[in-house]
Amino acid sequence: MSTRRIVFSTKGMPATDGAGVKLTRMLGTQELPDLDPFLMLDHFRSDNADDYIAGFPDHPHRGFETVTIMKDGRMRHRDSRGNEGVVAPGGIQWMTTGSGLIHSELPEQSEGQMSGFQLWVNLPAAQKMIDPAWFDHPAETVPTEARDGSTVRVLAGTTSQGTKGPGQSAAEITDVRLLDIKLVPGATFQEELPEGHNAFLAVYGGAVEGPSNDGPVTVKDPSIAVLSQGTSLELQAGPEGAEVLLVAGRPIREPIARHGPFVMNSTDELRQAFADFQAGKMG
Repeated sequence: MSTRRIVFSTKGMPATDGAGVKLTRMLGTQELPDLDPFLMLDHFRSDNADDYIAGFPDHPHRGFETVTIMKDGRMRHRDSRGNEGVVAPGGIQWMTTGSGLIHSELPEQSEGQMSGFQLWVNLPAAQKMIDPAWFDHPAETVPTEARDGSTVRVLAGTTSQGTKGPGQSAAEITDVRLLDIKLVPGATFQEELPEGHNAFLAVYGGAVEGPSNDGPVTVKDPSIAVLSQGTSLELQAGPEGAEVLLVAGRPIREPIARHGPFVMNSTDELRQAFADFQAGKMG
C-alpha cells in the first residue's frame, strides 16, 4: 500500500453567488480551478439570514452534476422538469443536469444557521446530453460508520469497511466517493482509496494533520487539501477535533470548456448551450 500525501493546500476564497449568497469557494478558484472530475466546491455557513436569504433564483445548467450537502438549515429545490423537494439537515440532493434544465434553490427559513456544500461533478462527453435527473436522499437514508474516534457519514461510494452511500453519479466511470467525517480531538482516521482516483479534503471544522513530502502538514478550517496518488490515507485530528469532507473520483481526462452555468467539451458546444437557453429550449 502507498500513502496519500498532502501535495497542496489553500484557504477557501470568500465569494458570493446566486442573488448574493455569501460562501467560501474551495474548488473552482484561480489557485485550484478544478480537480478532474470535480469542477467546484462551495461551502456556505452563516447564522445571519442576510447572507443567504436571497438564495439562488432560477438559473440554467448543462453538462455536469450538482451535489448539495446540507449540514444545517433547509433549502427548497424546484426545476423545469417538475421536480421539487426540500434538502434538510443531513440530507443530500444529486442532480444530473445533462442536456439542460432550469432550477432554483431557495431557503426554507428566514432565520437561524444555514450551512452545507455544493459540489460540481463533470460528466464525460458521451453523457453530457443525457436526460436530466434529480435524486433526493434524506438524512435517514445516509448510512453512518462509527469508527474509533470518528463518525463517518457515507454520502456516495463504498468505504473500505464496505458501507455504501446512496449518492451516485450518472457517469459510472467517475466512481465518486464522498465521505463526511467527524473526528474527536486527537483521533486518527484511516481509509483506502483506489489508485488513480483524484482526491481532496475540505476541512470545515477544527483541523487535521496529514503527511506531505516535507513532513506533517496541518490543514485548518476553512481549507482544501489536494492529495497525491496512493492507496491509503491517514489523518489525525487536532486538539479541537475536526470535520472533514473527503472527496475522490476517477478522472475523465477530457477537454473542459466552461462558462457560468454550462460545462462542455468545446467552445462550439458552449455557444450552442447559450443559444438553446436563449431560445427557450432548455429544460
